[in-house]
Amino acid sequence: MNTEYEIRKVKPGDEEVLAYIQTESWKAAFKTILPEDVLTRCTNYDKAKQMYQRLLEEKKGNGYLLEINGKGHCIAWWDAAREESMTEYAEIICIHSLQENWRRGFGSRMMDRLLDDIAQAGYRKTMLWVFEENEWARRFYEVKGFRKGDKEKVSLNTVEIMYVRENIL
Repeated sequence: MNTEYEIRKVKPGDEEVLAYIQTESWKAAFKTILPEDVLTRCTNYDKAKQMYQRLLEEKKGNGYLLEINGKGHCIAWWDAAREESMTEYAEIICIHSLQENWRRGFGSRMMDRLLDDIAQAGYRKTMLWVFEENEWARRFYEVKGFRKGDKEKVSLNTVEIMYVRENIL
């Protein structure tokens, strides 16, 4: 089967597919990392849909959707870093994909698109947060040039660690 994919900027009307991909990917990726009650709360489709609707209406950040054969598979979002002391950094806020196409290169293509757009926007550095226990994601980020930073925080009853990367301009 020929697999066609496209990465595009998100637009109003995408909130349903964005919420679906986020909540389903969280259920698959974090089921052994987050406590069940926390995962249930964080994968509430209606709340996710409302969040994305608000982000789209406010034109907040830079959201992307990767579609495979016309069907949503991967989402990603970046913006200026939310850490006050890291004004020279862009922050990858999320990158989520549906389990059925994991490890087929689509997440890598999405990350390449994000990193290219971030560099074109003039950011010399990029950061992101990742659950410490999410070994697969950490290896993925390391392959993409990220390294463990010096910050960590407790979030959702687990530890998140910061990863940082110098951008190639």
